[in-house]
Amino acid sequence: MKRTLKVLSALLSYPTAELQAAVPEMRAALDAEGCLPRKNRDRLDRLLEEVATGDLYDLQERYVLLFDRTRSLSLHLFEHVHGDSRDRGQAMVDLLALYERRGLAIAGRELPDHLPLFLEFLSEVPPADACSLIAEIAHILEAIRLRLEKRKVPYSSVFCCAQVLAQAKPEGVAVESLLDEPDEDPEDLAALDAAWEEEEVTFGPASATQCGKDSLIAKVRAVQRPAPGMPASMPKRPVITYSRRPRS
Repeated sequence: MKRTLKVLSALLSYPTAELQAAVPEMRAALDAEGCLPRKNRDRLDRLLEEVATGDLYDLQERYVLLFDRTRSLSLHLFEHVHGDSRDRGQAMVDLLALYERRGLAIAGRELPDHLPLFLEFLSEVPPADACSLIAEIAHILEAIRLRLEKRKVPYSSVFCCAQVLAQAKPEGVAVESLLDEPDEDPEDLAALDAAWEEEEVTFGPASATQCGKDSLIAKVRAVQRPAPGMPASMPKRPVITYSRRPRS
């Protein structure tokens, strides 16, 4: 499961020549673990083939249009959960604290709720914890998957595979609530500006958007706590990067 999560993380990263060159290694990692059912692996292989053989500039343009210019497809998890409310800031702090407690440090300026980074983090924690945290965001993954599938974009397979790994079943009501949000066309600049227009900051309990029965942050805080009678560990801090360079 660890290698498979790393592959999913890499596939949601900005396309580079290094990523294209790493496709054979990613295929080998998926083969070695064999965590994905055949039909899911076949769909993921189609994306891997596109990444490996596609024109890099076309791949980069598609990535930006989808994930950087389309708010409903944002790879920042708390964008879907908290929007621009003040709760988002505290959620970022709590998630970053979880990374640090598990001995992981973020290299670069990426926000801690960026999905490729989150998946990379999950590859470094026990599988049970990883599955539990994926389940907490399953409705977000499913909503993005459906929107990508509607666009006939093979990136949808990544979101499906993440849910399959965790055997996560998103709550239908939560998914529908997200799908009710505007799904703008990134080519429509006027609509894009309106979608990203700064929203009024709200305060108090009413401003919090719930993630199903339990919030992601509640789960994050629970995972941070050591087992009863066990001291908090302070492991060595590896550095998370997206470049797939050997870690120092």
